[in-house]
Amino acid sequence: MNCRWMLFVVAITLTTTAKAVDSDATSSTLGKLPAGKVLFLGNSITLHGPSEKIGWEGNWGMAASSKEQDYVHVVTAEIAKSIGARPEIKVRNIAAFEREYETFDLATGLKDELGFRADIVIVAIGENVTAPATEEAKVAFAEAFSGLLDSVRQHGKPEIFVRSSFWPNSVKDDIVRHASEAAGVTFIDITELGNDQSNRASAERDFEHAGVAAHPGDKGMQAIASAIVAAIRAKAGVTE
Repeated sequence: MNCRWMLFVVAITLTTTAKAVDSDATSSTLGKLPAGKVLFLGNSITLHGPSEKIGWEGNWGMAASSKEQDYVHVVTAEIAKSIGARPEIKVRNIAAFEREYETFDLATGLKDELGFRADIVIVAIGENVTAPATEEAKVAFAEAFSGLLDSVRQHGKPEIFVRSSFWPNSVKDDIVRHASEAAGVTFIDITELGNDQSNRASAERDFEHAGVAAHPGDKGMQAIASAIVAAIRAKAGVTE
């Protein structure tokens, strides 16, 4: 069973959101970047609810040991330290977009997320996308991903950060990289993190389900978060 299929098995198909609010965060900035509202668009690595059939009991990023240890909450905590207030966050699993990007209606499917008008948007998808095997398929994925970025950019003035797949795939990652560059958003290459087996949850504890075990553990989540925070701070002009 390959990694893409394993993530397909465990990904949520239902709309899933989480939000934390701080009343004064909307006026906060990190360096030169507004940082009061942060949107995370991802898949099960970002958010997965409990699933008895795969032995997953959490309601956070798979397969961190706790909510506080997943990359979403580590990034949020780091931003809070920098701005002196907890940012308002919205977290959404968009595995459905990954699997159905050619037909996914962004306007309706991401209505709440686009309406959130985030200051910072983290896009962390790709693992569920079938690697395009033809030029036609490559173009279709590139257009769909570019459309996702365009839709986000049209709602407010967000600073967008896109990370490559935790399970590296050069075809998909190159498409995402080029689409990000064309859109003028920041691309974060985490290929080395995904290739390091010690970043997987299986290196930290035992799981009955291989798909869950292949997800990042606490070490991997911290590494992903560190890469994202470093990119945000660089864009914000923060050097300390």
